[in-house]
Amino acid sequence: MAATALAPLLPQVIGSIFNIWYNTAIVKPLLGSEPLQRRFVETVIVYNAVVYPLVAGLWLATVYSLARPLRALWLGQPVPAQRLGHARRRVIELPWIGSALAALGWFLCIPVFILSLRLVGQPLGGALYWHLPISFIVSGTIAVTHSFFLVEITSQRRLFPWFFSDVRPDQTRGVRGMSLRHRGVLWAVSATVCPLLSLLMLSIAPSREGAEWFELYVAAVGIGFSLYTARLLNRLVAEPLEQLREAVIRVSDGDLSAEVPIQRADELGVLAAEVNHMIGGLRTAQQVRQAFGLHVGRKVADRLLARGPQGGIEELVTVMFVDIRKFTTRSQGREASEVVAELNEFLTMMVQIVEARHNGMINKFLGDGFMAIFGFDRPDTGADEALDAACSMLSSLIQLNASLRQRGQEPLAIGIGLHTGPAVLGSIGSADRMEFTAIGSTVNLASRIESLTKEVGVPLLFTATTRSVIRRPASDLGEHSVRGLEEPVRLFTVATG
Repeated sequence: MAATALAPLLPQVIGSIFNIWYNTAIVKPLLGSEPLQRRFVETVIVYNAVVYPLVAGLWLATVYSLARPLRALWLGQPVPAQRLGHARRRVIELPWIGSALAALGWFLCIPVFILSLRLVGQPLGGALYWHLPISFIVSGTIAVTHSFFLVEITSQRRLFPWFFSDVRPDQTRGVRGMSLRHRGVLWAVSATVCPLLSLLMLSIAPSREGAEWFELYVAAVGIGFSLYTARLLNRLVAEPLEQLREAVIRVSDGDLSAEVPIQRADELGVLAAEVNHMIGGLRTAQQVRQAFGLHVGRKVADRLLARGPQGGIEELVTVMFVDIRKFTTRSQGREASEVVAELNEFLTMMVQIVEARHNGMINKFLGDGFMAIFGFDRPDTGADEALDAACSMLSSLIQLNASLRQRGQEPLAIGIGLHTGPAVLGSIGSADRMEFTAIGSTVNLASRIESLTKEVGVPLLFTATTRSVIRRPASDLGEHSVRGLEEPVRLFTVATG
């Protein structure tokens, strides 16, 4: 808070130095008589003793009126909503208040000094009516504009993080920060218009000895303040834009932890807040995508997100059904946590085989089994991938059963049924909840083929349709009746080792 309170000090000192030099070099010789010079000095003393302490007191009172809510926020204590809202508006208004008080102190000098000199009763030269206002206008404009910039910088860095830690400054009602356009106008007035206007007024004012040197001084001051103001604007505009650029580049590179640390009440504040909101939305979308992929599989998630949840399409796929035999009987009398742990161990291994190693997609879990789809994105290799996955699953089951025996548990036996054919892939359900799945006779037949593994006495069965598109040799097990079908189905199997 002290930094914000002292921010106008440097511009006031610089403006005063300019004013003292101008008055000493230009104005004082214009006064001529001793009474006028003495009155000028007396007016300077009285004015500075009365007006400037008053202005400084009003400024300090304004800034330190924020001390109590700031301390409460710093200590994590609650602040009444009305008081907090008032304090937030005051924080945003500080640059305006500081500039208004500085302008009052400087520009009130013009009528006060002229009136004080006229009361002496001696005639004032026409040149004095030019140079005295020039002295205060140039000095005051320098002090007022740079007070605005410095108060804005210090308040944004020292006060905004506390008063706007959970809200956006640009959404504060009843107050409006300076726009970038108006800030540019203020910069032009401070660094360009004011020095040029001063030189113009000096050139058309009645000449005095030494005035030409002072014109050079005014030009030098103009150049100096142009550079200084440009530096202030760099901190107010260029640095935030650089932070925005860096955040956008990080996001484009996939880093969604990026955030723009800008709290402003102007357009840059709006832009920073919206960029942060956009990044937050991308983070949420990424989390949803990851969570969605855990439930329906990454490939399904990618497919749905690319195509949208509505509609369906018929594709040639190979459907796999897997079931653990006699798992219901196996689960009786055991702790639920033990049963779930064993089932998850089995499914984790099988999902890895299907999805990570053989380009399949676990479509749904069916208690002690699951349904998987192969070839929905590569129909020419779907059947081979499904058969390879089935053989890998049976081989891995041998290793899992060895582990189960070491723990004193019974081994698992599974049945796998495969069938290749057209199926409708799409999202099915209500407007509130949908499920991506495959439907059609191909799915139904694959499920019934898996059930036949118990009757035929082999762990893996597939139909003649699947046999016709696979590359490896298979054993013909003959025709078998399938529930729901009039014609028998020829079944095949392969040695799984």
